[in-house]
Amino acid sequence: MAPPRLVTVAGPPSVGKTSVISRALAVLRDDGVAAGVVKFDSLSTADQDLYARAGLPSRVGLSGGLCPDHFFVTNIEACLAWGERRGLDLLVSESAGLCNRCSPHLDGVLAVCVVDVLAGIRTPAKIGPMLRLADLVVVTKGDIVSQAEREVFAFNLRLANPRAATVFCNGITGQGAMEVAWHLARAPQVETLDGRRLRFAMPSAVCPYCVGETAIGDVHHRGNVKRMRFDDLP
Repeated sequence: MAPPRLVTVAGPPSVGKTSVISRALAVLRDDGVAAGVVKFDSLSTADQDLYARAGLPSRVGLSGGLCPDHFFVTNIEACLAWGERRGLDLLVSESAGLCNRCSPHLDGVLAVCVVDVLAGIRTPAKIGPMLRLADLVVVTKGDIVSQAEREVFAFNLRLANPRAATVFCNGITGQGAMEVAWHLARAPQVETLDGRRLRFAMPSAVCPYCVGETAIGDVHHRGNVKRMRFDDLP
């Protein structure tokens, strides 16, 4: 049995990642592709119900108090193994995307970033590795803004990531889902993730607050601390 193709999908909360994935996988299912989804989130999610209604097998992992990226990288191998046991042709990993510094993309694995044009035309400059290192950028809610705004947003996306393909997709109507599906169907097959690397280092934060400190004050600021500078101070 051939190993499944693996795709990582990231993006800020509520941009429409689940809708885009469901629409694209519905197109592939009509072509006979067996696809499934693993959803990584922090505290709670109901996306498994949405995937069930779409007829897609899914699993959910909640990181709780852990960094979602760290939770992802320590569980993605087991998720790939689950996809193989299910006999999937394609496995999509959907990340929580709670932080613009998130980095849930892997070398040799198709990386997708979903962004919302309603977030503003300057948003592409504010998103980190999950956009800048993506292979495919999917833009949602483009039907709500003007053509000029769509073009400016797409231009700013190219400035942030010149090598990525850009697709506008409507998660409600499905417009653009066929083009997204075309890209997903060409994701590389992944037999194992052992020895592979993240495309970018995870968020770095090693300080007392990372391990439960709640008190405020200089005496508690140890480890990885980054301070702001103010021009009116020497």
